[in-house]
Amino acid sequence: MAVSAATAGQELDFRAVRVEVDFSKHYQLWDGFGFNYVETCQTRDYAGQPQDYGGWSLLSAEAQAEIIDLVFGDDGLKVALVKMFLDPFHQAGPGQPYDHETTTRNMRAFVRAGLKRTREFGRDLTIITTLYGPPAYMTKQKVLRGRDLDPAHEQDLVEYLVDWVRFLREKEGFPVKFVSLHNEGEDWLRWNRQGLTDWPGHDYNLFWPPEQVVRFVKLVDAALKRAGLDDVKVTPGETTNWYRFDSWGYADALIEDREALQALGLITSHGFYNGAFGRWFGEHRSAGIDKIRALRPELHAWVTSTSWGRMDSRSMKEFHGNIYTAKVNAIIPWAGIQRPAQWVGGDPNPGCAFRVSEEGQYEIRPGYWMYKQLSRAGQPGMAVAKATAMDSEVAVIAFAANGTTNPDSIVVINIGKEKLLHIRVQGTTSEAFRGYRTTDDQKDRYREVGRFAMKNGSFVYMAPEGSVTTFFGE
Repeated sequence: MAVSAATAGQELDFRAVRVEVDFSKHYQLWDGFGFNYVETCQTRDYAGQPQDYGGWSLLSAEAQAEIIDLVFGDDGLKVALVKMFLDPFHQAGPGQPYDHETTTRNMRAFVRAGLKRTREFGRDLTIITTLYGPPAYMTKQKVLRGRDLDPAHEQDLVEYLVDWVRFLREKEGFPVKFVSLHNEGEDWLRWNRQGLTDWPGHDYNLFWPPEQVVRFVKLVDAALKRAGLDDVKVTPGETTNWYRFDSWGYADALIEDREALQALGLITSHGFYNGAFGRWFGEHRSAGIDKIRALRPELHAWVTSTSWGRMDSRSMKEFHGNIYTAKVNAIIPWAGIQRPAQWVGGDPNPGCAFRVSEEGQYEIRPGYWMYKQLSRAGQPGMAVAKATAMDSEVAVIAFAANGTTNPDSIVVINIGKEKLLHIRVQGTTSEAFRGYRTTDDQKDRYREVGRFAMKNGSFVYMAPEGSVTTFFGE
């Protein structure tokens, strides 16, 4: 609801929350929000038990087109980034031919259609591909999801990565720009003492100690250049959270090897948050990123997986933490479209944008509407701008146009009760802001809530309990 500007003085009467945004004060460039389609992720026997976790294979052509428009269309999420996994079934043994098609058919179809739709609107995508796990023969244990890389097959793994990138670029025409070494490969506790997997619910992996990451950053970078893929850059893989990236030694290992530091093209990690001390502790912190940027200030940092949580305003607060506390340049949440029956043991992160049933029906989940509040606001080339709120139940994200054709935008996240906000805005040419809102109770789903005219550089807004509201300058 709109509130008369005459009530702006309520802030001085301690009735309103002071919110301040300054679009002229930029913190970091923004590369955009993204989407991750997960296909083959757990099965140990693809021939006997093929897996399509995203459920694309069950959907009608009509349903597929609807989802593509909801994700990539101008009225949809307008994502700019895509993450694609490289699973362990692309080569049967040393020297054997690669098969990049069988286990990735649905993921590639999704990305192909999304890229086409994106380009129809004059936009483009940037793709990062991540090694999920290597073929069994490359491990010391000689089984899928074996813990340790066999040194005798180090070069085989390098070529496995490079050939996949070449396939995506040359056969599919996909704009792959980054290759990531691992997916939570730091967590050595996920194997037994023999280096085997006890629980079938684990997705693919390989143990990646810091020294192995450093070595492969250099090896893969050199191999990409030899293959003529100079514009594809290497990332250090994806630890579970930013705390581990720093405190488990990965950032230090990279800065202590000059060659690896120079070969690095992007800083990556998952951005999962857990504030409770213990096994899964993980805070939003920029310490590791800061260490690397002290020597390579031009490097960007991406969150390449993070939880949708309960698909509510509190989940969006975690995005705020990654942006303003970890100081990242992009966020790609975990598996945006999920087919629950296909995840052995149940996905520990079941929030998503879409859910596909075994009958081939899909539903739009609350996570879609919440994510839409952020993804449309932060487009590539914009800048994260100064934004503060004098209430810890209110988080504010500001994206400055920064010379793009996108409007200055403000995202207000209220995880508490209904609150009156006095929003002071500087550094914009906009005379008003148009608001769109999603609420935890789903009574509002990206609903337009009015035009808020600026008066003396501010406007007043009543934020409902448990809500995310996005304001676009006009």
